[in-house]
Amino acid sequence: MSRPQEARQSFFPFGNPFRMLSPKSSQLSPSLLALLNCFEDTLAVRLRKLEALGDVLSLTWMKSSMESLCETHKEIQDLIAALNLPVKDWDEKWIDIYLDISIKLLDISNAFSSEISRINHGHLLIQCALHNLESNSLEQFVRAGSSLDSWRQQIRSKNARLEKCFCFLDGLEESLNLPKVKNSAKGKVLMRAMYGAKVQTLFICSVFVAALSGSSQKLLDLDVPDTHLWAQDFNRLRGNVNVTLRNRVSANSGNLLKELQGINTVVNKLYPLTQGDSVSTDEDSSRVSIRQLRTEAEKLSGGLNLLSNEVDSFFQIVLTGRDALLSSLRATCTGTDPTVGKRVGLPVM
Repeated sequence: MSRPQEARQSFFPFGNPFRMLSPKSSQLSPSLLALLNCFEDTLAVRLRKLEALGDVLSLTWMKSSMESLCETHKEIQDLIAALNLPVKDWDEKWIDIYLDISIKLLDISNAFSSEISRINHGHLLIQCALHNLESNSLEQFVRAGSSLDSWRQQIRSKNARLEKCFCFLDGLEESLNLPKVKNSAKGKVLMRAMYGAKVQTLFICSVFVAALSGSSQKLLDLDVPDTHLWAQDFNRLRGNVNVTLRNRVSANSGNLLKELQGINTVVNKLYPLTQGDSVSTDEDSSRVSIRQLRTEAEKLSGGLNLLSNEVDSFFQIVLTGRDALLSSLRATCTGTDPTVGKRVGLPVM
């Protein structure tokens, strides 16, 4: 199957979501309108829940946002099943575009997993430092300084895989400007629902990249028109999150994640105490700091594990949809089942 050669590929196979706003294209049956309104109402509720959580730059918020994104992608699968749109009716170019975008989503998921693994390695350095700090040996206490210093160096370094996501976000945002194409009533419903899922995906991914890379340059500044039932909730959430992220970056506060900042605060107190031979492990201040470091390390470990699970779930949703599409195409080409594709649950991208 050949790839389209255009410099900018459109994202959705069903065209521009704003074409639904014209009188001619707004005539939907009650059943189709109910499906669309149900999707948009549910998306609005998800966005309000994320806003209510607060602590945008915490692993808890990131885990919840990825979980919300997974739910939206699963709902798109359910919507496709309810609309009963057979894959065999999709244009070849649309399918190529879908496969291309799904690969990019898999890449960005892998980039997030890579950064989580890198932070987990840093957590092992903290565990090693704690082992030495909690001993009764002055020599081991001093030795902990090496692990603490390694942590500081690693956490300041950059992940090249995350930086590659900047171009991906650019392409994803550009794909919101779609060419006009003729489409069916069912296609219009799915296309408009996909627009909502696409915006949420782009927003969440941009927040992840900013929080993990420490750069706010690719944050999404899109204002969604009020014609979408979820628009006000999205615009409010996006505005508040972006302000928080940009303020943190402009303050030159280093790591943006709350849990990493918590560890760094304690490490900066402890590291000077591990230098030299005059260190006393009996000092109350050092013992308090050691307990604080263990508490912060446990928060980091627990948060990373939960976030990693959600990122893996997102990866699997995209991969499963991609595999389902390819399987349906193979079956359609062989002509083994004339209904193939009707039950395929394809995720957003």
